[in-house]
Amino acid sequence: MSSPCAVGTPSDPSNTTRSPNDPNAAANQAAVDQADTVNGPNQTRVAGSRALIYRRARTISVIGTFGILTLGCLYVAQSLVLPVIMAFLLSLVFSPVVRTLAQFRIPRSITALTIVLGLSASVIAGIYGLSGPVSGWIDEAPQIEQRLRLRLADLSEPLDKLRDAQQQVAEATDQNSGDENVQKVVVTEPNLISQAAEGAPDILAGIALMLVLLLFILSAGDLVYEKLVRALPTFGDRRKGLRIAHDVEREVSRYLATITAINIMLGLVVGTLMAIIGLPNPILWGIAAAVLNYVPILGALTGIAIVAVVGLVSMQTTSEALLAPALYFVCTALEGQIITPALVGNRLRINSIAIILAVAFWGWMWGVVGILVAVPLLIVSRVIANHVDGLGGLRELLGPHHHGNQGNNLARSK
Repeated sequence: MSSPCAVGTPSDPSNTTRSPNDPNAAANQAAVDQADTVNGPNQTRVAGSRALIYRRARTISVIGTFGILTLGCLYVAQSLVLPVIMAFLLSLVFSPVVRTLAQFRIPRSITALTIVLGLSASVIAGIYGLSGPVSGWIDEAPQIEQRLRLRLADLSEPLDKLRDAQQQVAEATDQNSGDENVQKVVVTEPNLISQAAEGAPDILAGIALMLVLLLFILSAGDLVYEKLVRALPTFGDRRKGLRIAHDVEREVSRYLATITAINIMLGLVVGTLMAIIGLPNPILWGIAAAVLNYVPILGALTGIAIVAVVGLVSMQTTSEALLAPALYFVCTALEGQIITPALVGNRLRINSIAIILAVAFWGWMWGVVGILVAVPLLIVSRVIANHVDGLGGLRELLGPHHHGNQGNNLARSK
């Protein structure tokens, strides 16, 4: 017979053994189980969130490092990268022409060679035709500066006073120094002609590389696209990639061809108007207007400023001088606000902020050529974003502003 002390009674508070029928024990156990049930998923979610944050931070750091290295390589290797990009953009323009003529049994190589020879002849003719007027303006730069100062005498009077005061301070400083044996070194900056002569070999080499690469790309035809899409994993992805490549080629070529036609017409109109009002070298300003118009907004402002300076140093009266930039402004305003939107449409239009940032960035990276290719590169990015579902953010970022549509969408959402 066992002792009664060995068995705990319900009245003993120090004993942890509870009867299965004890209501307090059941309630405590239920509370413990509920706490475990709540805290377990919370701890799992916290750990998962931390792991996700670490993964995203690691991904962002890797992408940022890769982007910085890529930009550094593009800057250092610009003499190689720029001809490749120019050849790629020109191939987008002329590939539909080569493909269309190939349907009429004309070999791709013959068409590609004809296009390259035509471009070469155009470049040579342009350099030869513009060398005379440009060199004339460069030679007359001192006289042009003198005439411009006379025309702007009223505006430059405060600057002249400031310059005279600065010269007097410099002379007083030289007299107070008391050292007559100090040898002054005058550093002469190289003029524009010498700088152009030094950079001519690199420019010619880049043009030659661009033309040769363009010849091979046009001769290869769809083989270039097929080799690029072979890197995709599945047949469906390859087929979709090839379709996107053809769509990009078609839309970009259509855009660049339309913009080129618009710019040529703008150059003809500007050159004709400059000839009518008597501005010297109207052909030069017409060609400049056509080339500068490839850079939206900034190109038009640059052209207006150049024509204004030429008018001030060439015309007899100020009203005649201001007529040239006024006509230039009217032509570019009509082109930018009416003609180009009507012919291009909203599908490939890009907002002004993206254009200015792209022109500033690529101009800082690659100079004048970077300014010219900035907008075509944006167009290529916009077309690719239009066809790839995962690039909706880039599509909205590059797209034009629609204040009215945005307000309507907000009203509908409310």
